Amino acid sequence: MKTTLSALAVAALALPAGAAEFRLSHQWSTSDVRHQVAQMIADEVADDGIDITIFPSASLFKAREQYQPLTRGQLDMTVLPLSYAGGRQPAFNLTLMPGLVKNHDHAARLNDSEFMGRIEEKLAEDDVVVLVHGYLAGGFAGKDGCITSPDDMEGLQTRAAGKAFEQMLAGAGASIASMASSEIYNAMQTGVLDAANTSSSSFVSYRIYEQVACYTPAGDYALWFMYQPLLMNKTAFDSLTEEQQAALMEAAAKAEAFYLEEAKKQDAESAQVFADNGVEIAEMSAEEFEAWRTLAQETSYKAFVEETPDGQELLDLALSVE
Repeated sequence: MKTTLSALAVAALALPAGAAEFRLSHQWSTSDVRHQVAQMIADEVADDGIDITIFPSASLFKAREQYQPLTRGQLDMTVLPLSYAGGRQPAFNLTLMPGLVKNHDHAARLNDSEFMGRIEEKLAEDDVVVLVHGYLAGGFAGKDGCITSPDDMEGLQTRAAGKAFEQMLAGAGASIASMASSEIYNAMQTGVLDAANTSSSSFVSYRIYEQVACYTPAGDYALWFMYQPLLMNKTAFDSLTEEQQAALMEAAAKAEAFYLEEAKKQDAESAQVFADNGVEIAEMSAEEFEAWRTLAQETSYKAFVEETPDGQELLDLALSVE
């Protein structure tokens, strides 16, 4: 994989006439599923006159600074949590909202819904199109006990993944300690945290299983889902021939199916890792999920609607997808 501008210049000499060169930036390592999705597309379209150079590990743009260059045509493609751009388009905050997505199959239906159509309209306003839809999930871990319902959070010091989750967990009676997921381990070890909420992959990569008694992974029901699509600058996409656009979209469809299956695997594998390390595995029931959603309506959903002009309409569209 070429990851330097000098390599780009050399590669350009070998490109056939009419070939398109694109730069794709993301914050993840090359072993991450989000990089694998990007690499799959790059490999699939290499013979179609589309040359995609991937810059992983925030080597081209910092993690939270990729969306603006994408909108300006300074970057052609990126994989990122869309909620990073919530300051620019408040509607994007709905893509990291507790209880909107129940499980991965529900996420797939949401990706094909009127709600997502409205999100894509907001993206189009910024000269951006979605190539690959994808959600990654997460769960809860408790230092001394299991967390499956709002009642389990009362009096706990917890870390939540995102502002909306902090609002909801505070509504359940928890005290919030804001920190990066990389800081959870030490915070639990030193008694600063009683519980944590983060992604399945982070729970494993940061070895949180060494510090907790119980883990509630994403299963049939989960609260934490973060929309992390592969996006492309629309002007760059429109510059392709019809044949190149068709090849790119065909590659994107394959990558999206792969992304969904790998996301499910991450959740299952995280549960296995925790179980293998002697941690109790809990499951959230449908009734407990609805209790969380009721709490979210009173806290994070309410705050979103108050802060977003068309927030209620968008929220209703998302909640209408079963």
